[in-house]
Amino acid sequence: MGRVGVLAGTIMMERSHLIQKGSKQRIKNQHGEALAVLTDEMVFIVRHGTDPAEYILPHKINHHANLQALKDLGVTDVVGINSTGSLKISLRPGMIVIPDDFITLTATPTIHQNKAVHITPSLNESVRQKLIAAAQSCNLDVVEKGTYWQVTGPRLETRAEIRMMANFADIVGMTMANEAVIALEMGLSYASACSIDNFGNGLMEKPLSLEEIIAGTRKNADMMMRLLENYVGLSRRLEPTRPTGT
Repeated sequence: MGRVGVLAGTIMMERSHLIQKGSKQRIKNQHGEALAVLTDEMVFIVRHGTDPAEYILPHKINHHANLQALKDLGVTDVVGINSTGSLKISLRPGMIVIPDDFITLTATPTIHQNKAVHITPSLNESVRQKLIAAAQSCNLDVVEKGTYWQVTGPRLETRAEIRMMANFADIVGMTMANEAVIALEMGLSYASACSIDNFGNGLMEKPLSLEEIIAGTRKNADMMMRLLENYVGLSRRLEPTRPTGT
């Protein structure tokens, strides 16, 4: 099995010794440039950049370059680690949702600029099931299905928007749908593990703040690294045994 590709946030870089010890490699391709961090078993791309002082806002992420870099490095599976807000009181901060569908009502990026290619968006079921099994094997509080609603960002949602979204989706974020669409166009097997880092604006009496979101993401980062490490171990155990020569 080759390395697993991981798209994650800046706080994962800040919290993970595994990523910090990896070798950094700048990958140039036809879509731009991506900074990859390579370990023995994973290739990390920190979607918002590795320097918190030069944070790449969600609507400015070069998803094309990031995913092309993972493809060029020969990864097998691609896992998105996504920070989300809950749209339901029953989905609490500290839980993990493995979405099986998503909604986005704004234009998503595509690798096809002058060609009529119409994909049917989806999340890879094999990667999804391995994420679920990996979470269960380390006793994480995982929800096996859910709908992710992607907004453009970088602003947060109004209370009215959260009430409307809650009728159709379970969690809200700013990046996953874009990654899923481009990954599918590139032929990459992609699914996402979404940490619930906060309740959506208006679900609690206290107004939602950016500080609250960052605190929740930081608290959940160690949990998400455990999930990734279990995912890699599970993938290796499921790898077909090659026949020996005679």
